[in-house]
Amino acid sequence: MTAKSLLTALLPLVSDLSRELPEGERYRRLLEAMRALLPCDAAALLRLDGEWLVPLAVDGLSTDTLGRRFKVSEHPRFEALLSGPGPTRFAADSDLPDPYDGLVDGLDDHLEVHDCMGCPLFIDERPWGLLTLDALDPERFEPIELDALQAFASLAAATVNAAERIERLNNRVEDEHQRAEVYRQASGQQNREMIGQSKAHKRLVEEISLVGGSDLTVLITGETGVGKELVAQAIHAASPRADKPIISLNCAALPDTLVESELFGHVRGAFTGAMNDRRGKFELANGGTLFLDEVGELSLTVQAKLLRVLQSGQLQRLGSDQEHQVDVRLIAATNRDLAEEVRSGRYRADFYHRLSVYPLLVPALRDRGRDVLLLSGYFLEQNRSRMGLNSLRLNSDAQAALLAYDWPGNVRELEHLIGRSALKALGNCKERPKILSLSAADLDLPNAGVEAAAEHPVATVMQAATGDLREATERYQRQLIGACLERHNNNWASAARELGLDRANLGRMAKRLGMK
Repeated sequence: MTAKSLLTALLPLVSDLSRELPEGERYRRLLEAMRALLPCDAAALLRLDGEWLVPLAVDGLSTDTLGRRFKVSEHPRFEALLSGPGPTRFAADSDLPDPYDGLVDGLDDHLEVHDCMGCPLFIDERPWGLLTLDALDPERFEPIELDALQAFASLAAATVNAAERIERLNNRVEDEHQRAEVYRQASGQQNREMIGQSKAHKRLVEEISLVGGSDLTVLITGETGVGKELVAQAIHAASPRADKPIISLNCAALPDTLVESELFGHVRGAFTGAMNDRRGKFELANGGTLFLDEVGELSLTVQAKLLRVLQSGQLQRLGSDQEHQVDVRLIAATNRDLAEEVRSGRYRADFYHRLSVYPLLVPALRDRGRDVLLLSGYFLEQNRSRMGLNSLRLNSDAQAALLAYDWPGNVRELEHLIGRSALKALGNCKERPKILSLSAADLDLPNAGVEAAAEHPVATVMQAATGDLREATERYQRQLIGACLERHNNNWASAARELGLDRANLGRMAKRLGMK
């Protein structure tokens, strides 16, 4: 590698350092430049977050990789890369399992990565993350000098540093994250992450950031399984109360006779079985946040008593006349239409208006496009770890089935589906595989019409075609190429591999068909 080629690859990145770019675009350019400098089949940038590695950008790997969270202790190659001061190249015959086996984009065969190298990134002399390069050819990296990767890694660290500085200046989130982490560690709660890149998801995140900094009461609405509790936790983490507790209560899980005791507490002798004084959820959440899930299930009596606490901040424990003052930020959630409940007389109008100061709708999974693949990657990695597999992945037909399904149970349904399908697929294997791939048949989704169209696309197109043969053929080609590009997130190289075409030929064909 010549100094000129190295300089040519690095100059655009140097220019980007002074530009304000979206984080995703900045990291995409970084990997694009690295693949131009160091040819490979797949590249990734991962951030170290405690004991986990979080993919920030991938090039040449399946979309669901972005949703995965790799526990370092379960991936010896990542451990080896992080423990070294500089680049490491693994021997082609290394027996260490590769985290990306089966994840190279556009390949449904159980192909394992054969040539692998990577480099840790350091910021302020502390490990920040990793750059990784992988190839299916065991001799791909033979002529590459590790010094070139080290030089690139130094500039990558500067790129990451610039991106993080810009983010801190724009959002001032560093202190909020530190406070949330202090409370998370003190309470033993797992740091749960909101995963997605769709426009609907980004709008939700923006609203969370907006309302999080206030003390307004928030009413989170949305279908069952969309993740309303996760949204409540995100609002709390973005608030000035983040270093205080968030206390949760599922209002549908308790009978009316116990809801008041759970909310307001009780004194000894207040009812049969009340052997000691007990603080309720409001007092436990004092200074922090109280999250009431399934708030639509509360009785009219409890609504009236809650309204008083929300108005005055004062409450009485059951069986006591003593007033207790609390400072609590309330977040509520429901899958019911409370406005309709008010009109039908099943819900108090004054309580509803007190709850819905800031209504926040969580989008359904079917409205989030390709987020389903990122979430699938997250759940696949969880199940891979639980089942002790080297790799757990989706075939292209499984990805298409997930994208086509309507998801009435939303994210919770997806989580259960991935876990159930992985267990069944493993049970059907005569021998324990290194790479377990889930097909559309393993998922067993009710997409019979979609699957039939996918299996017989020519017949489907020809039935709808009008006009001469050339017009019908071109219509079919456009549909086939468009569907393939959609599956690969507009990655033309990956689409060309799946279609069995040279990338340049695919480009020329798309141009002729009016797709470019």
